[in-house]
Amino acid sequence: MTSVPPAIPLKPSVAPPQMNDFPYPQFTVRKKMFKLLGGAFHVYGPDETTVLAYCELKAFKLKEDIRVYADTDKQRPLLNIKARNILDFAATYDLTDPQTNQKIGALRRKGFKSMIRDEWVLLSPDDQEIGLIQEDSTMLALLRRFIELASYFLPQRYTVTLLGKVVASMKQNKNPFVTKIRVTRSVDVPNQSEGWLMLAAALLLCAIEGKQRG
Repeated sequence: MTSVPPAIPLKPSVAPPQMNDFPYPQFTVRKKMFKLLGGAFHVYGPDETTVLAYCELKAFKLKEDIRVYADTDKQRPLLNIKARNILDFAATYDLTDPQTNQKIGALRRKGFKSMIRDEWVLLSPDDQEIGLIQEDSTMLALLRRFIELASYFLPQRYTVTLLGKVVASMKQNKNPFVTKIRVTRSVDVPNQSEGWLMLAAALLLCAIEGKQRG
C-alpha cells in the first residue's frame, strides 16, 4: 500500500505512520466533548497528550462512516471505516486505504451476542475470519447493561485475539463527561495490518457500542 506523506506538525504531534502499519504499542481513543453533529475522536499516545490521529463520524449518514486523519485539519487521510449496509443489526465495517481505496480488512459485530456481551470478529481483506474481540465477562457485561452506575465503576475490558493468539487488550473508561478506550498491544504482531484493525476496533467500540447504549 502507498505511504502517507509527512504530516504538518500538530501541537503536540508526531509524524503519521506508514499506511501499512499503525505501529504504536499503546494508544487511547478519546471522544471529543460538545460535538453537535456527528462524532469526533482524538487518538493519543501513551502519555495521552501526543496526538496520533483525529477521527470524525459523519452526521446524517444512513451508513456509519468514520474518517481517520493524521491531522486535525483533515488534510491527510489515514483510514476509512464504513458500514456495508444500512441499519444492520450485525453490521460489517470495511477498512480501506483512502489513497488507493484498497480494502485492508473488516470488523463484524455479532449482533445478538453483543446485546449481552460485546463481541466483534476481525476479518481479512477477503472476509476470512482471523480474530475476535470479546468483552471480559458475561456477568459483568449484564451488570453494565442493566445497572447504569455499573458501567462507571466496572469499566469494560476486552481481549483481542488474532490468528489464534492474544495480541491486545482494551479498557474503556467512562464518566459523565469523557468516554475513552485505552489499547495495549503485544510486541509480537502476527499481521501487518493488525494496528489498523486495533485502531478501527477501538473507534467502533467507543462510537457504535456507546451510542447504542445511549
